[in-house]
Parts: sequence; structure tokens; C-alpha cells
Amino acid sequence: MSNKEVEEALKEGMYGKKQIKPSERKRFLGTIRERVVIALTKGQLMQDKALRELESAMKQHPDTELLLNGHIASKFMKEEKALADKYNIPYTSVSNQDAESDLGAVLTYDYAVDIENIFVTEEFQEEANENNTSLLATIKSWFKPSS
Repeated sequence: MSNKEVEEALKEGMYGKKQIKPSERKRFLGTIRERVVIALTKGQLMQDKALRELESAMKQHPDTELLLNGHIASKFMKEEKALADKYNIPYTSVSNQDAESDLGAVLTYDYAVDIENIFVTEEFQEEANENNTSLLATIKSWFKPSS
């Protein structure tokens, strides 16, 4: 063995195997972006629209795996696990103590598929903003002096 090979072997022993795109792997629960079919944020896990999108993706991509954020209590993941069982998709809870992800669930292949839009749009946020605006207008009207 050459010195370089010995040095590489020692580094691998001390720090673990080198990974490509470690920041992506932290965010996408251990996988990389180009393998993801759909990704749900933590907040979307309890929303019907996001669950329908996840179910649709599971129907279209039966050979995938569901990665679940292990930092979220399992009682909040019952629907996702039930969908995975329904479509015979294996699921894994991923708990990386060194990384915090904004994602709650990721449906992924073990090879690149490079799907452009992997995030569920947050239309509910726009509706909430519209409702808040109309509520604010109503409250303001209460405090206007009457003519």
C-alpha cells in the first residue's frame, strides 16, 4: 500500500466514508435531490392536500421507499405509514442527530429520476393569508368612527 492509500484508509476509519452532496443528504433524510419523487415539509404532514399528493405519487411510483423524519413523533405519521402499507412501499424512520431537516417525509428511488417539481405547493398558505386580510379589514371596520 502506498502512503496515499494508507492515509485515505485512516481518514475513512476516523471520519467515515466520503459522501457526495452531504448537505443534500442532511436535508432529504439521507438521500439526494435527484432521487426524490416528492417531499413534504413537517407542516404538510397533517394536511389532506399533501397526503393526497403523496398517495398519487405512491400510485405512480410503486418501486420507491418512503423516508420519514425520525425527529417527529410517530403518532403524526400514521397516515403516511398507512399509505405506504397500502401500496407496499417500504418506509424508514431516519434520525440523524447531526442534521436538522425541514422535511417530514420523502418518497425516493435508489437511483436518479430527476423530477423537476418535488415539493407540494402550499396553496393553503395563500388561502390563509387571504382569510387573515379579510379578518383584519373586518376588525378595522369595528374601530372606524361611524358617520
